[in-house]
Amino acid sequence: MKKALLAVCLAAALVTTGVAQTANIVDTAVAAHFNTLAAALKAADLVDTLKGPDPYTVFAPTDEAFAKLAPGILDDLVKPENKAKPQRILKYHVVTGRVMAADVVKLRTAKTVEGQAVAVRTEKGKVMINGAVVTKADIAASNGVIHVIDTVLMPPKTSTRSSR
Repeated sequence: MKKALLAVCLAAALVTTGVAQTANIVDTAVAAHFNTLAAALKAADLVDTLKGPDPYTVFAPTDEAFAKLAPGILDDLVKPENKAKPQRILKYHVVTGRVMAADVVKLRTAKTVEGQAVAVRTEKGKVMINGAVVTKADIAASNGVIHVIDTVLMPPKTSTRSSR
């Protein structure tokens, strides 16, 4: 009963515009129960960045999206010695600036903090980032906005070949 009441209170807090806008991206994600994302941000040492004053747009995978990863990948990503891997993946979910849903649908690509672009398209009334569907948009935070996605985005591998 207490857990159900707490969940209702947290959901109401996020819906209330004033409350959501006073929390930064990380605190908003934690309050919305993005537990795996929060753990990955901590492992990647990106919490302070996303709590900072600069505005960001985060395409936030749900816990269920992380659960769809191949066995062992998530465990590997949160190991302290592998900090570079989750940093690269998580930065691929972040765009500089506050990009609201009305703006996202006008884009074909968006350059991520990781350095590579994600593809943006609208299909059958759904906004898609690469192959991920945006399931909820415009969760406001004091320093940006969160768009919920149903799949973890994986940055394309960069070429490591050298010319001879």
